[in-house]
Amino acid sequence: MLLTFGSFLALLVAGAPMVFVLGVAGALTLAVTGQTPLVVVAQRLYNGLDSFPLLAIPFFVLAGLIMEQGGIARAMVGLATALVGWIRGSLFMVSTVTATGLSAISGSGSADTAAVSSILLPEMRRRGYDIDYAAATVAAAGALGPIIPPSIIMVVLAMISDLSVGAMFLGGVVPGLIGAAGMMVGHWLYARREPMRYADAEPFSLRRLGQAFVAALPALAMPVIVVVGIIGGVVTPTEAAALAVVAGLFIGLFVYREMKLADLPGMMLRTAGISSAVMIIIGTASIFSWLVAVQDVPRLISAWFEANVGSAWAFLLTANLLLLVVGMFMESISALLILMPVLMPVAIAMGVDPLHFGVVVAINLSIGLVTPPYGICLFVASTVAGRSVMQISRVVWIPLIPLILMLLLSTYVPDVVLWLPRTLL
Repeated sequence: MLLTFGSFLALLVAGAPMVFVLGVAGALTLAVTGQTPLVVVAQRLYNGLDSFPLLAIPFFVLAGLIMEQGGIARAMVGLATALVGWIRGSLFMVSTVTATGLSAISGSGSADTAAVSSILLPEMRRRGYDIDYAAATVAAAGALGPIIPPSIIMVVLAMISDLSVGAMFLGGVVPGLIGAAGMMVGHWLYARREPMRYADAEPFSLRRLGQAFVAALPALAMPVIVVVGIIGGVVTPTEAAALAVVAGLFIGLFVYREMKLADLPGMMLRTAGISSAVMIIIGTASIFSWLVAVQDVPRLISAWFEANVGSAWAFLLTANLLLLVVGMFMESISALLILMPVLMPVAIAMGVDPLHFGVVVAINLSIGLVTPPYGICLFVASTVAGRSVMQISRVVWIPLIPLILMLLLSTYVPDVVLWLPRTLL
């Protein structure tokens, strides 16, 4: 156990890519101990990827790219503008509502952030908005992507924890909506500090809302296909992701016509690059996770918690703090694959509902997308805004407050997570 974790930490501190940190730590342990043949490394790598649900990842990635380029994001912005554009600081509100809607299509926080940033940040700059806070709001809204279904993080989490993907998706709906509502309240309070600067709201028009809703109907059909199909048991998550791609292509090519067939090769190449990076990490993480299980680490940690912590409340607090810190420095899928085989058995032993704990973990790692220094959503938003991550980080704590409050509510009021799955499944 010391050799496994010691080599893992040494490689991590040395700055090795995560795929090598996980794979080399596992292979080195087997080579030094000599108790298990090295061929197990290849077997575990293959077994870690030999899973039908994992096919959902490239399909969801491709659906997100289609959403970004096919006019779907623009239609959602138009609907959000008609819905909340009458509130002071309207574009802050629009960014949050749009990202919430796109979250129900792509399952990726970075894809949502890229789509919303490219459309709204130039307009925010033109209207004289604080561009640092504007970028921070878009990045924070992007963090809703892995919470509101569908979610790539939840697909992976359900697979490694033997949970229902549909139940995981439903468990993220209420927390995600609470987080979005909390951020909008925060934007309204922020805009009140400089009422003249953000007095750009347009009068509400029911006619305009109806027109925007009709224009966005094809885009709104995508989350219905994905979520309703999975929850209703009509399709598997992988099949739903494939249907989302087909629907997105039809909408982008023939309805909004902002996409051409010539765009497909480049999009598929980007999908292959993103997906392969995720998949190879999943494969090498399965080696590390197998070693952790073989060395009985979950039982040892569970025994330590029972002896020193003694309550589910304290365990959840400790797990939240650990996951928030890890999310600041590590990519979410990597963190998930390393920590879940250790934390999930402990959570079950402490009497925590596994579905509840799984959604809490997903929320923690989603917040990590917007916390410096790693937060990938911060990098995306800062690039589009033409600002540094440090400049945006000075104000990102403001939209982070409602996300943290949403996390605490979801952690200590389990019905926030469990009510919808229990009602519909």
